[in-house]
This record gives sequence, C-alpha cells and structure tokens, in this order.
Amino acid sequence: MPNHALSSPHPTLGALLPGILLCSGVSGAALALQSLEVQVFGQVWLEALVLAILIGVALRSVWAPGRRWKAGTDFSAKTLLEVAVMLLGASIDPETILAAGPGLVAGIAGVVGLALAVSYGIGRLLGLPPRMAVLVACGNSICGNSAIAATAPVIGAHGDDVAAAIAFTAVLGVLVVLGLPLLVPLLGLTPMQYGVFAGLTVYAVPQILAATAPVGALSVQVGTLVKLLRVLMLGPVVVGLALMAKPEGAAREGGAKIRPPLRRLVPWFILGFLALAGLRAAGLIPEAALAASQTAAGVLTVLSMAALGLGVDVRMLSRAGLRVTAAVVLSLAALGAIGLGLIRLLGIM
Repeated sequence: MPNHALSSPHPTLGALLPGILLCSGVSGAALALQSLEVQVFGQVWLEALVLAILIGVALRSVWAPGRRWKAGTDFSAKTLLEVAVMLLGASIDPETILAAGPGLVAGIAGVVGLALAVSYGIGRLLGLPPRMAVLVACGNSICGNSAIAATAPVIGAHGDDVAAAIAFTAVLGVLVVLGLPLLVPLLGLTPMQYGVFAGLTVYAVPQILAATAPVGALSVQVGTLVKLLRVLMLGPVVVGLALMAKPEGAAREGGAKIRPPLRRLVPWFILGFLALAGLRAAGLIPEAALAASQTAAGVLTVLSMAALGLGVDVRMLSRAGLRVTAAVVLSLAALGAIGLGLIRLLGIM
C-alpha cells in the first residue's frame, strides 16, 4: 500500500519529523564544531551555516537518505528556509538601503540584462541548443532553480535539459556559497561592496545568508536586498520570453502559450520579506520582536543549510556533460565580472 503521507503535497507531522530530526542532528554537529573552533582558535573560521552544508554534503556522499527522510529534508531545505528569509526582512535597516544609492536598482536591471545576453552567447558558442542556452542564462543571471522552473514551460524546454540545468544550480550553487567569502581579501571588498557582489552572483535568495554571514551583518542586509531586486527581474524576463517564444516550442493544444502562475514569478516569502522590511522602516516592529526574529531566522537557516547539503549529490556534475559545465562556469564568471564592474561604476564603498 502506498504511503500517502509522503506523496501528499502537505505531508503530516509524522512524515516530516524524521527528516527534520536528521537535519537537526547535522545542525547540532555544525554548531558543536563552531564552538570547538572558538575554544581552539579563539575565533570562528567556518560559520555553522557553512559547516552544516559541508557535513550534509559529506554525509550525502556516503549515504543517500531514503523516502523516510525525504519529506522532512525537503521541508527544511525549502519551507523553513523561506520562512527564515522572510523573517530577515525585519532586520533590514532603511539607512542601509539609502546608503546603496538610487542608481543601484537600475544597475541591477542592467546587470541582469547584460548577463542574460552574455550567458546565452557563451552557451551558443559552446554548441548548446537554444533552449538549453536560455535555461543556463536565466538560471545564472536571475535565481537558479526558480528561474529555470519558470522559464522551462515558456520556452518548451525538454526534461533532460531542465534536469541538467537544475543539477548545476544545486551543486555549483553550494560551491559558490562556500567560495565567495574567500574573494573578500583577494578583491579588497568592503562589507557593503561584498553584499552587492554576493547579491548579484549567488543563485538563490536563501543561499545569500550562508554566503554573507561570514563577512558581517551589513553584507547580509545588502546582499539580501540586492538579490531580492534581482529576483524581481524574473517576472519581466519570463513575460518577454513568453512573447518571443515560438508556438511549437512554448505552446500546447490550440497554440496557447504557457505562462507560469504569479506565485512562481513573485514567491510568497519575497512578499513577506518586503512587508516586514516596510514595517521596520515605518518603526512598527518592537525591538524585542526584532531580536526574536533574528534569532529564529538564524536557527532556521542553519537547519536549512543542513538540508541543502543533504540534498546535494556531487556526482550530478558528471552527468550533465562538458559543454554544459563550461557554459555554466564561464557564465558565472562573466556575471561576477559584470557585478564588480557595477560596483566600481556606482562608486559603492
């Protein structure tokens, strides 16, 4: 008899509990290692966020969690992390936003547009089919899996292409989160500059927390804001692709083009983030509530990073092919270079 609890779109607490406990165990190990770092070295070299990912990936490399764990780990990696991002909106300081300058919004739109064109060109030069090149460009330039999922039905992408593109956003996204903070001393970036840089290059909104937390609170705030503005570009891009899509590539019966629902273009947690940021700007959130929301966001983020690591199979990279690998890596490097160019152009300090 099938287990309906696991297949249901709304799993029961009993179905979620094993996976959540597994993520909690990984999170506990990460926090213990962070505490050990303080005792041995006198400071933290690797945050619990990063350690949770590394421990999760290491565990996943030797043991693949079965169906019993899946509902809870999926819930932790997605829903709990989205809640954490939403709560982070309450910590956004309006003065930080104003300090970034009015040109930043226009600059982000320009970066996304240029990155889309460059990434698509790289993919085509490397021999990728047009639809695959579009998936890679949107995934790299906007928001990883979410952009791929929203774009795929619009352009009529094949399932194999979607799977390959998503495989890279899962694995390479984690590598970016782990490696990006190392560029701070190499590039001489200030916390404000790094926040902008991370917001322009990290794939997913939730991953911003792990990529910026090791640098500082200012980087977290700025990076999250920039990333959210970048995600909001998904709507116009998908609508544009829908208008340009060929009927045979983006239509079903009757020639009607497929447009993703609004919830894919503007996820609920982004709206929640913006709402809480607005309440903070209006001075309607008490200080006690701010402290509680920050603590809750931190705990949920570590738990979610553990789930993210448990879901990463590094062997997926070998299944996608050399041309896709080269296209994704080169496109990401181009995006980073464009982001640094924007920082210099706007004179962000």
